[in-house]
Amino acid sequence: METTRIAILGYGNLGRGIETALAKAEDLELVAVFTRRDPASVKLASADVPVYAASELAAHAEEVDVLVLGGGSATDLPGQTPECAKLFNIVDSFDTHAHIPQHFAAVDAALRESGHVGAISMGWDPGLFSLARVIGNSMLPDGADYTFWGRGVSQGHSDAIRRIPGVKDARQYTVPVPAALEAVRNGENPQLTDRQKHTRECYVVAEEGADLAAIEQAIVTMPNYFEPYDTTVTFISQEELEANHAGIPHGGSVIRSGQTSDGTQHTVEFSLKLDSNPEFTGSVLAATARAIGRLSREGVTGCKTIFDIAPAYYSPLSGEELRSHLL
Repeated sequence: METTRIAILGYGNLGRGIETALAKAEDLELVAVFTRRDPASVKLASADVPVYAASELAAHAEEVDVLVLGGGSATDLPGQTPECAKLFNIVDSFDTHAHIPQHFAAVDAALRESGHVGAISMGWDPGLFSLARVIGNSMLPDGADYTFWGRGVSQGHSDAIRRIPGVKDARQYTVPVPAALEAVRNGENPQLTDRQKHTRECYVVAEEGADLAAIEQAIVTMPNYFEPYDTTVTFISQEELEANHAGIPHGGSVIRSGQTSDGTQHTVEFSLKLDSNPEFTGSVLAATARAIGRLSREGVTGCKTIFDIAPAYYSPLSGEELRSHLL
């Protein structure tokens, strides 16, 4: 079994989730963590793994087979991923759906220029849910598909709130509208706007003296993240956030409802229920790092998404083992 050397850029919730996933993979070795914080202040769960400043990435490029980026999509990944693609094979979890095409183009250009390979927008949505949508559309072309998220904490949306001036901490819950979910599961194929499918609940800890009205306005009018939805903002104390919102659960469903002939209705549903969003997302990124390592050894270059990588590349099992046990 060939070992793939992995480094992580960023050691927040997602970075720790990636580290947890790598610890369970015999063929993936965590060799370094890079951080924008003081490296001496970062305490890893993994023994004997060095922590370097993010400014030292280039100095360690030859020691790493795949760099997995643990930053946020709002402000980190749009700049970090193309830059890192000049030095490494990369994997990221960029999740701003509306901006994926331009992010892909920027990363693909950098990877092809450097001769590396990478995958963007990996996780569960975008990621596994994206794959479920493609399969549903392909198998039931006469129909409609629906994606429901939650109830759960969105890391990307929570991070976007924390970037607003005056915000100390925040959690954002995405909540399906029950009537909409029931109508879809009943095969009614309703026409639903984003606002009709989900609501968003934001729990915010403001810095002392912050303008609460300005923070709320910045949240509810944020394009792509909150503006298309009915959003409630509740200001709470840090103690209340830690007592009632410390976990990061999530989940959801992709549903394809369609007909194969008149009156013959089918519903296909792929669902996830996650105790820890970052740990599961980290597991997807770790498996993708395995795939990217294999593609690199085959001489593949450029940017990939979950649509482009064969399932066998994600698994530590051989082709014979996959055919014997999972086919």
